Amino acid sequence: MSIGIVFSDVDGTIVDNNHHPIPASAEILQRVAAQIPFCLVSARSPEGLYPIHRQLGLTGPIACFSGAYVLDHEGNELYSSVIATDEALAIKRYLEDELPNVVVGTYGFHDWIVDDRSDPRVVREEYFVQAESRQSRDLAGTFGDRGIHKFLLMGDPASIVAAQRTVSERYPHLNVVRSNDILCEVMSGEASKSHAIEVLCERYGVDRAQSIAFGDGPNDIDMLAAAGRSYAMANAEETVKAAASEVLPWNNEECGVARMLDRLLS
Repeated sequence: MSIGIVFSDVDGTIVDNNHHPIPASAEILQRVAAQIPFCLVSARSPEGLYPIHRQLGLTGPIACFSGAYVLDHEGNELYSSVIATDEALAIKRYLEDELPNVVVGTYGFHDWIVDDRSDPRVVREEYFVQAESRQSRDLAGTFGDRGIHKFLLMGDPASIVAAQRTVSERYPHLNVVRSNDILCEVMSGEASKSHAIEVLCERYGVDRAQSIAFGDGPNDIDMLAAAGRSYAMANAEETVKAAASEVLPWNNEECGVARMLDRLLS
C-alpha cells in the first residue's frame, strides 16, 4: 500500500517500559516524519506528549486524551470534545463517593489537577509522562466554562476493571476505556482515537486507506480498526492483536514501530 500518514500510540508502543522515549528509534522516526506526517495519538495530555517530541526530534501533530483534543504541528486546535463543567462536577462527586480505592486526575486543555499530589499513584503517573500535575480541588475555578477533556482513574488492576464497568454503566454516553491495567480514561462520548484519525487525515489531505497505525492497549482498538493498515505490538493484549491487520514480531522495548516503518518505507 502507499503510505500517506502514520499514527502511533505512545505508552507500550514507542516508549520503553518506564514510559520514556527510546533513543535508538529516533533516527528512523525522524526520517519517516520528514517524508509523511507522523502523528502521536495518546491518552496523554499535550504536556505529556511534547517531551516525547523533544527527545525523539519530532514535530508533527498530536491527538491527546485519546482523541478528545487534537493539535496541529504548531499547537493550533483542530478538534476539541469536552465534558461540560457542570456534568464534570457531578461525575467527580460520583467517582469520589463510589470509587474510594481509585485516584482521580482531571484534565482539560493544558491543565491537570489532582486532589493530592503526594499520592503514590499520582507520583508514578508524573514520572511516566514527565509532566507535573497541580494540587487543587477547584474543578470549576480551574476550567471555568471550558469543560474538561478527561478524567484519569488510577488504581490497582482489580479496582480499575471494576471502575471501568461501574462508570460505563452509570454514564453510558461517555467513552470509558482502559489504557492499561492500572489506568482508565473517562471522556466525552464523541472522543475517540478513530475520530482523531479522521480529523488528521482530512487536515493533511490523505485518504484514510493510506494510513497506518500502531498500538498495544484497549484504547487503541478503534484506531487500529479505522486505519488502512494496522499493527499491534508483540506486547499487546490479545483483544488488541485481534483488531489489528498484523501483529509485529517486536515489542515496544525492541523498537517495533521504528523497525516496521524502516521495513515499509525502505
